Amino acid sequence: MKKIPLIFFVAMTLSCAVINQLNLLTPEQEVELGRQASREVERSVRLYRDPLVRAYIDSLGQALVRVSARSQFRYYFKVVDAPEVNAFALPGGFIYVNLGLIKAAETESELAGVIGHEIGHVEMHHGAKKISQQYGVAVLVDVISGSGDPSLKRKVIAQLVGFGGGLGVLRYGREAERESDAFAVRCMVNARVDPEGIARFFETLLKLHKREPKGVEGWFATHPPTQSRIDFVRSEIAKLPNTSGLKKTSARFEQIRARVLRR
Repeated sequence: MKKIPLIFFVAMTLSCAVINQLNLLTPEQEVELGRQASREVERSVRLYRDPLVRAYIDSLGQALVRVSARSQFRYYFKVVDAPEVNAFALPGGFIYVNLGLIKAAETESELAGVIGHEIGHVEMHHGAKKISQQYGVAVLVDVISGSGDPSLKRKVIAQLVGFGGGLGVLRYGREAERESDAFAVRCMVNARVDPEGIARFFETLLKLHKREPKGVEGWFATHPPTQSRIDFVRSEIAKLPNTSGLKKTSARFEQIRARVLRR
């Protein structure tokens, strides 16, 4: 992949503060970075192979993508056979949902809220921005193209997928988490799903953390469900004209959750 001179011109002329807020990678470069990271993820985790569960998570995720803003990415939703309550997104549209998350969600709207939040991270380029901020666009172009120092490539990919950190990926800042929460609220309303599920799931996580802190420590490390986030989500919902009558759950969700709880 050829380097684009304009990228380097922009990087040299913008201030550091501005660069930290920008994503200087192209959508194609984000996809390639995410694809490389996804290969590493799938070498280190066991994907859940039940076709009914996989199809359900993919259909729920794709339904949310369709009603979001016009996406530049093709999305891939996969289920990780892990008991921890967690989900994460890689740049370019690669999203992973732990089996423990499906078990913990009590309604489809809770599960959809998490997936919508992860889509928000992708659509707002949070992963690419964070990595660009840490390593610089010149390094990332070398990593993506396959040139440069192989050990640096391994370091960048390891940082992206959060090796050693329980697959938590990157720790986004407070503003990025709020942006993704707000995105999830809008996305769910467009899909006719009750966005209150986001706040309810955060409340569920707080309760789980008191009872079984180890089961949700990965989520708390990367997406801390603080009371301020719950309040923020509800303030975003309050701005909407009418959210009554939106779907809270579905028979298919109940079937899938019962199926994974039996295993």
